[in-house]
Amino acid sequence: MNKRIITLTAAVALTFAACSTNPFTGKSNLSLVSNSEIFPTAFAQYDQFLKENKVITGTKDAAMVTAVGQKIKAAAEKYLASIGQSEYLNGYAWEYHLVQSNEVNAWCMPGGKIVVYSGILPITKDESGLATVLGHEVAHALLNHGAQRMSTDMLAQLGAQGVAVATSGKTESTQQIFQQAYGLGAQYGAILPFGRSQESEADKVGLTLMAIAGYNPDNALAFWQRMSAKAGGSATPEFLSTHPSDATRISNITKEIPTAKANATKLGVKY
Repeated sequence: MNKRIITLTAAVALTFAACSTNPFTGKSNLSLVSNSEIFPTAFAQYDQFLKENKVITGTKDAAMVTAVGQKIKAAAEKYLASIGQSEYLNGYAWEYHLVQSNEVNAWCMPGGKIVVYSGILPITKDESGLATVLGHEVAHALLNHGAQRMSTDMLAQLGAQGVAVATSGKTESTQQIFQQAYGLGAQYGAILPFGRSQESEADKVGLTLMAIAGYNPDNALAFWQRMSAKAGGSATPEFLSTHPSDATRISNITKEIPTAKANATKLGVKY
């Protein structure tokens, strides 16, 4: 068996051996690294970030970030309990902080460590807008998107090694062309679309979380419309971005709102 076949066989074996079903989507997802491997590093990086940036405490806005975050967390717990999978949250250590920054953004590390930048608050405007953002970020953590991205990168590197083996008998210039072609193919053909898929998935699950938490998911549309207006048409073209375009996102969310409400209604939430 030559090196090329060994490399490809290893990639296939890893793919099949490291798939698990996510309770929020029912889909089988690739994960070559476990939460027990990722979480400690993520938690340490989060703590370091907080030390190096200005964390806002003792204000109405900071209290709102914590309060809404706790409601979204409780919604996740309620959903998982309803399907008998409360143990799914083992190892998660939820934490929410408001950080001083003009950047219009929020992010979540694996395991539930979340930062909201103060620059996004003029766009969230109220609890419902903030619930849209935090529902989305919590969804990323619950969907294990960090582990999935790491796994995709690992497979991409393994694939690149396969290309190198397959072209080992070619001239150096030919090998470089193959490597460049593979790099572009992996970036625009797999990695970026996978990122957009994750964002849409987090939007969908985030809507259900905010709905279960008692926030009307209709308000998510208003938030994303404000975000679109803020961007003012300067966003990166969708095919080169890890995020769906504003128009795509708003269209998808509109379609998913009835499902989010239905999921919440099953758990006793009414609108």
